[in-house]
Amino acid sequence: MDVTRFWWVRHGPTHEKTLVGWRDVPADLSDTVVLARLHSYLPTGAILVSSDLIRAVSTADAIGMGRLRLPHEFALRELHFGDWDGKHWSEVAKTHPDLSRSYWENPGDHCPPNGESWNTAASRVAGAVSRLLQAHAGRDVVIVSHFGVILTQVQRVLGCSRAEILAQPVDNLSVTRIDYEQGRWSLGPVNHIA
Repeated sequence: MDVTRFWWVRHGPTHEKTLVGWRDVPADLSDTVVLARLHSYLPTGAILVSSDLIRAVSTADAIGMGRLRLPHEFALRELHFGDWDGKHWSEVAKTHPDLSRSYWENPGDHCPPNGESWNTAASRVAGAVSRLLQAHAGRDVVIVSHFGVILTQVQRVLGCSRAEILAQPVDNLSVTRIDYEQGRWSLGPVNHIA
């Protein structure tokens, strides 16, 4: 059986200083040198899919040449911060001190008002990955997505706690590779800058 390689790319920077989940803000893709290096690093002929949020879509557009583009995927969206989206961490800590502390220190079933929990997001993303794996087994699949989304999949492979995984950096325009072969997941480079 062939290996399926998932090349997770975090979208370009937004320069936002607040929580950005499902709020649709654009990415700054002005650094064409970095985008060219990223494009060259990723496998040509790969399948390419992105979250349906504009920052991921435009990043995928910038690296898409030579790759088969799939329709944008809602299930690859960032964590849903609900009423906290667009607010600064300090504001959230003031309005929801206990909940915000629990959300970050013990992620799992805690969720922001009108948002989703880590567990719900991880399940949503795992479903999308399963569909991609079934449809494109043995291929290279480039997924342009978000910080939290990528971390759900790294945690899936490492089996570490949710609190531990939140300490893992995932920089904008970095690549994290996760492989699937013969029923097993393995982790390649994490947060690689091309």
